[in-house]
Amino acid sequence: MRQDHVLIVDDDAEIRTLLTEYLRKQGYRASAVADGRALRAAVATSVPDVIVLDLMLPGEDGLSLCRDLRSRSDVPIIMLTARGDETDRIVGLEMGADDYIAKPFNPRELLARVKSVLRRARSLPENLKAPEARAWRFAGWMLDNASRNLTAPDGVVVALSGTEFRLLRVFLDHPNRVLTRDQLIDFMLSRDAAPFDRAIDVQVSRLRHRLREDAREPAIIKTVRGRGYVFAAQVETATT
Repeated sequence: MRQDHVLIVDDDAEIRTLLTEYLRKQGYRASAVADGRALRAAVATSVPDVIVLDLMLPGEDGLSLCRDLRSRSDVPIIMLTARGDETDRIVGLEMGADDYIAKPFNPRELLARVKSVLRRARSLPENLKAPEARAWRFAGWMLDNASRNLTAPDGVVVALSGTEFRLLRVFLDHPNRVLTRDQLIDFMLSRDAAPFDRAIDVQVSRLRHRLREDAREPAIIKTVRGRGYVFAAQVETATT
């Protein structure tokens, strides 16, 4: 039976040893590296099923590494840090992390987070899956999947955060169907991160702003009272 591979990236040798041994006892294939260079080498050899990534690393920090990983891969990422500040958690999520856990922590909590992100990554209902596309056009806008550039009808390139890009991708893959907040949370955030459930509304508001929507009467991303949101524009795709 195949074991899920968890890669731990932390400059603290004691933490690397503790987590590696614990996860192996729980039936996982666990390995550990100390910095970004070793992370890239490990991923180039074999992409793990989950990456546990420390925020405070020597040289290139965890946020930069997370952003780089997310630009090339959908591997689930759990940010690990001594900081417990809410701003750091939000920044980590916007860089593309799937979950966040602050030191000190119980290894059992990390195990629960690993199980959670793996379950979410593998449990997307078949009727919500969509073929990969190279680019999307909608209401005069265009989103390029490879470059992640969002181009406005007047030709201006609009910058998107990692979270805004992923949220727009969800809407573009499932136009004209109501997506509940729970479904969006499954795509965007941890099921265990209850304080961030309402952040979906914040992210939708930010995305509307990027799309130059009238906050009082949005035409593209509409609110369905009591249910969630619907992407109301016609979407054209160019598949790979």
